[in-house]
Amino acid sequence: MAIKQLIKRTSGWLYLNSSVGRNQLHGAGVILMLHRVLSNDRAADLPHRNELCVGPKAFEHLLVWLRKHFDCVPLMEILQPNALRTERPQVALTFDDGWRDNAANAFPLLQKHQVPASIFLSTDFIGSRQRFWWESIGETLWGSHGEKPRMHLIEYLQSIHHPVPVLLDDIDVDRRSLTLLHYLQGLKALDPMMLERLTDECPQESQPQALDWHQVRAMESSGLVRFGPHGASHAILTGLDDVRLGEEISRSRDAMFNGCNRPLPVYCYPNGDNDERVREQIAHHDFPFALGTGSGIYRGTGDPLNLPRFGVSQRTARNPELLSWRIYRGARP
Repeated sequence: MAIKQLIKRTSGWLYLNSSVGRNQLHGAGVILMLHRVLSNDRAADLPHRNELCVGPKAFEHLLVWLRKHFDCVPLMEILQPNALRTERPQVALTFDDGWRDNAANAFPLLQKHQVPASIFLSTDFIGSRQRFWWESIGETLWGSHGEKPRMHLIEYLQSIHHPVPVLLDDIDVDRRSLTLLHYLQGLKALDPMMLERLTDECPQESQPQALDWHQVRAMESSGLVRFGPHGASHAILTGLDDVRLGEEISRSRDAMFNGCNRPLPVYCYPNGDNDERVREQIAHHDFPFALGTGSGIYRGTGDPLNLPRFGVSQRTARNPELLSWRIYRGARP
């Protein structure tokens, strides 16, 4: 595995520093997808956090690397390019959900390195104590809130026929974390109401998980960050009937217009899930662009309502050459 990673990192570095790579990326836009920036890197290293979280050191390392190889631009500059595009490829940062640590940990580093970003808000959570099920259930099962809440949730999950794996008690931390990751991924298929009930069985945290509207407006006023909708309740849009789908999109759109001065004309699909019916509804609500989670670079072609992005994990933030390898794969004709 180490040799395979080394080959990818080396190939990625060669790609970005070769005439072939520069030619392939000329005039192209790369959109990156992040979620959280935690307060320390050790917490972000664990497998059940790695995909959605980066630590501050890894995030700053990523920003420095991006500025070296790309022009870091606002998302709309990629989606609506002007005639002044430079020779270098462009990259835009996006954050999904609207986590509170976007303001506490990500924003100061974006300011320090003057890298613009777009944050897509699950609007029901903003300014409320409503919780993201993945975080609440995951951290309770991990034991972050103590053994008593952990055992209570385990017993509740057993009672509704979703028992946790035995390996969740494994003495090896990485193996236990990987088991938790796979278990949480399996819960994604549950009905949103069931996930909400499971979240209610978890202890309430001292701080809200999501941003509030004051933080949103403060970041927006900096001129460095813009905001768009990421659903209202974070429900998977493809699983909603037509009425609920329209309500979800309308509610999130209206919240953005009420809470922001200049919301983005871009929708971001929760979990990236979309189909023709969902895209038609997004267009009907006057969004010319929408972000998915499929990998690829943006050249102004393809479906503007299913734009590609490259996900950034703690692993790739620490080793951005792995990201350049994925960009290379996504840029091939």
